[in-house]
Amino acid sequence: MSGNERRDNINIAYIGGGSRGWAWGLMSDLAMEPALGGTVRLYDIQLAAAEQNAVIGNRLSGREDVAARWRYEASPTLREALTGADFVIISILPGTFEEMRSDVHLPEEYGIYQSVGDTVGPGGLVRALRTIPLYVDIAEALRDFAPEAWVINYTNPMTLCTRTLYEVFPAVKAIGCCHEVFGTQELLAAVAARKLGTGPIPRRDIRVNVLGLNHFTWVDRASWQGTDLLPLYREFAEEHREEGYEGERTGHWMNDHFSSAQRVKFDLFLRYGVIAAAGDRHLAEFMPGDLYLSDPDTVRAWKFSLTTVDWRISNARSLQEKGRRLASGEEAFALKPTGEEGIDMIKALLGLEELVTNVNLPNRGQMAGLPGGAVVETNALFRRDEVRPVFAGRLPHVVHDMTARHSANQELILRAALTRDKSLAFRAFVNDPLVTIPVRQAERLFDRMLANTKSYLPGWEL
Repeated sequence: MSGNERRDNINIAYIGGGSRGWAWGLMSDLAMEPALGGTVRLYDIQLAAAEQNAVIGNRLSGREDVAARWRYEASPTLREALTGADFVIISILPGTFEEMRSDVHLPEEYGIYQSVGDTVGPGGLVRALRTIPLYVDIAEALRDFAPEAWVINYTNPMTLCTRTLYEVFPAVKAIGCCHEVFGTQELLAAVAARKLGTGPIPRRDIRVNVLGLNHFTWVDRASWQGTDLLPLYREFAEEHREEGYEGERTGHWMNDHFSSAQRVKFDLFLRYGVIAAAGDRHLAEFMPGDLYLSDPDTVRAWKFSLTTVDWRISNARSLQEKGRRLASGEEAFALKPTGEEGIDMIKALLGLEELVTNVNLPNRGQMAGLPGGAVVETNALFRRDEVRPVFAGRLPHVVHDMTARHSANQELILRAALTRDKSLAFRAFVNDPLVTIPVRQAERLFDRMLANTKSYLPGWEL
């Protein structure tokens, strides 16, 4: 991109625009990007939250340290937000914290622990059942009001949200974005710097071949400036398999719900010979429950955390108060890059640059061995009005089988949600590796979890 190329007339629709995390991050990234400008329409079921964010976003336009000018508007309807949109960003919370509490903590009564509960396991499944109907509505609205827009989804369960958009609106131009692989690139950069004796290495200089499913993503090739990093990573994983690796922040996994000492990641690599490329909290949930999640003491031994819903509620209250201060001007909005690549994707799709990064897309042959149409995560090339998946190959046999099981389960969950079929949903429930309890206990847990989210399951016979 030449220095004077810019687009000042971009229209972005943000579904979930009342959020107090992702929305503020988007505002910060947009404010620091000099090549773009335009309008962001914020749509949220809580209109007041979107209106507050519009005030916060518009405050940025008058600041001298802002490189771009954006106008923020709160839209009362999804139709109004989508009409004329060039890009649509989706980041919603499907349900309330009470439904999430049931997702995450009710299974603990049956000895099933989940470190996140938003992708797989009992919590991921029930979250998907209430999210899919919302995404059916979003897909239909995209079809009717913004059929040519590019859609960037950040909501979990990422795979099923993206899959639903394509199922309902096959012509949709949607991609699912997740930053988990970035953390693995940062780890590989640290390994390369240590083993090769270099200075700090930027994450983006680490070349990786990505393949798998969101949050169960793998890297079978990694390099820096032509140097194969897998042998170095093996040495590093063997050296740190017991105590883990925390870089400059030793002990932080005990105080940060989103951090770990990478022990799960190292263990999976030493078991299977490919790099597990998501955070330990997510990776653990895809494996049998007796491996990393059998009880809280086991979790602590592996040096990661069970993220409680009470913590999420407390954090949400803090962010709500921060939003009030930002909107009133009591607190200045701090500009800082999020590390997400959404803005880079928008620039590439506008033809301002090219980008290769990991995204979630329907399988068109980029992931060997998994069904066509199933949403997979691999690298893709972004350029003007095009996202082209990069052929990633096939995972080693055992890892492929584990991945295929989860992919098949996700398809089963989609069918259950679209047809409101409780028996199909339960079949997927008991097929999850975390659900190892007797079938009668599983039935009881399943029924209780569905009852706790029934207001989001219209038309189901419960």
